Amino acid sequence: MKVVIVEDEPLAAEKLERYLLKYDADILIMGKLASIEEAVLWITSHQEEVDLFFMDVQLADGLSFEIFNTVKINKPVIFTTAFDEFAIDAFKVNSIDYLLKPILFTDLSKALKKLEALRSQFSGKNDVSQVVKHMTDKVFKNRFLVSLGNHIHSVKSEDISFFFAEGRDAYLVTSSRKKYMIEYKLESLEEMLEPKSFFRVNRTFIVNINAIEDVLIYSNRRLKLTLSQNIEKEIIVSREKVADFKQWFEGN
Repeated sequence: MKVVIVEDEPLAAEKLERYLLKYDADILIMGKLASIEEAVLWITSHQEEVDLFFMDVQLADGLSFEIFNTVKINKPVIFTTAFDEFAIDAFKVNSIDYLLKPILFTDLSKALKKLEALRSQFSGKNDVSQVVKHMTDKVFKNRFLVSLGNHIHSVKSEDISFFFAEGRDAYLVTSSRKKYMIEYKLESLEEMLEPKSFFRVNRTFIVNINAIEDVLIYSNRRLKLTLSQNIEKEIIVSREKVADFKQWFEGN
């Protein structure tokens, strides 16, 4: 197996290499890359030669997730980091595991065995591109069960205009303006919903693109949304999400 390590701490990269060779002496370390810029250049030219990437989340010039914004990676990735706050972001890309530093050999072994198990599910066991396809062919939630008195209803995702949080509770609102409390948090909903249709615009709202009637340039480099159904709540795209929102809105 051919591996590339993206890690800006030389000692951490050397330790990871030792563990990899301890796990399998035939593993070939194709390269050790220390920055986003270096990784993008290398991956652009040599990605097809690699079977697996190890990436530290926090590099000297930014978060390694930025690499995915520049170059399409079609190989499995195992992330490493000293913090667990990036776990959700890690699994939005081709991550098969997420190892917390200081990395233990047992943790690394489990991650590699997980990769082997995924590969064994396919007839071409050495074709890791099939593993990536398996990870990205995600089935998104298309219905939500809601309660109304003693009755339970099933609401299609396509009929939901937006989700919002209020205190500790979360709600969905349908295109017919019906509001239901749901058991999921917005963080969980982000992973369940089809990303082409739904976007989390701020800490409080996730909106359906088909419910957006107008987008207004708002103060302080933000955007204000008007939905097809008139609601009392003001929906503002937070400043840090404006660029992603525009890309999402245009891409659909």
